[in-house]
Amino acid sequence: MEQLALFSFPEPPPPVEILEESTSLSRPDFAAYDYIIVAFSGGKDSLACLLVIIEELTEAGIPLDKVELWHHDIDGREGSSLMDWPATRSYCEAIAKAFGLKLYFSWKEGGFEREMLRDNAPTARNMFETPDGIRYAGGTSSKNNTRRKWPQVSADLSVRWCSSYLKIDVASTAINNQDRFLSKKTLFVTGERAQESSARANYATFEPHRTDRRNGTRKMRHVDHWRPIHAWKEEKVWAIIEKFRVAPHPAYDSGFSRVSCMNCIFMSSNQAATIQTFAPEKLVPVAAYEQEFGCTIHRTLTVMERAAKGTPYSSSSKASMARCLSESFDEPVIRAPGQWKLPAGAFGECAGPT
Repeated sequence: MEQLALFSFPEPPPPVEILEESTSLSRPDFAAYDYIIVAFSGGKDSLACLLVIIEELTEAGIPLDKVELWHHDIDGREGSSLMDWPATRSYCEAIAKAFGLKLYFSWKEGGFEREMLRDNAPTARNMFETPDGIRYAGGTSSKNNTRRKWPQVSADLSVRWCSSYLKIDVASTAINNQDRFLSKKTLFVTGERAQESSARANYATFEPHRTDRRNGTRKMRHVDHWRPIHAWKEEKVWAIIEKFRVAPHPAYDSGFSRVSCMNCIFMSSNQAATIQTFAPEKLVPVAAYEQEFGCTIHRTLTVMERAAKGTPYSSSSKASMARCLSESFDEPVIRAPGQWKLPAGAFGECAGPT
């Protein structure tokens, strides 16, 4: 297969066990799908999902041209830089290029900041790249609402609205509004793991996706949702990344154990202290909005109080943080044999969704 040359392996790596033995499903029938969409944040879990897909398709002799990476720009495309790691977009582009995969970006118009500042106004349009260019849907509701507060640290997506409005709904809109998925079979892949939280432990490993209309009479669309690493421990995630020798997102080398938003609402005191030490300008707008709203990003402490309570990661430095703050990821994606190493943030503190 042409794609194998990109991996620099003498032969395809042996398959990694996808699910634990307690799960009846071992793997979907990949050949039966017209599209395989990997929701790709740039973090370790979505990267592990991608490598599982590459490994399985390669072993089965199935071309990778049915695989698409979908990344949601949390800050949107209109100039906001409030939340996301500056390096993330370029990192995702580098991963897609290294493996010869299609990559499509999507976002809510105005991003996180516009949605948070919504004042007696409807939610904005969802924008998404397609093979035929950028399209949009929504934003026409006459229902006005006001947010003007940070998403709440909760497993309830109705109050932790950043996940639902800026990721889940955006992806669903992109599927629902592309005719190329009609009368086709699509596999939507995400990287939630049971080890991360009690809520995620209850997720199904395989189920119809929320956009599935396989029994539709007017428009039929078959979409399955697969969480291939749901039963994996973190050790297994890093093992497959090491096997492929893929460079992880630079935030991991700065000591961060998760790569979501740089200013994630779930950030720990140590993470806040690290950002305050090496990129203090990134916390200034967060603190300003806390004061404006009278609502902190944390339930009880301001972001500056959290930073004062924490200790910067010892692995972080001006140089390592500069990689995270750069909008250009121009490093080799596939490390040379013997050059891959476990990043400092691996097996670090769990600062993520409950």
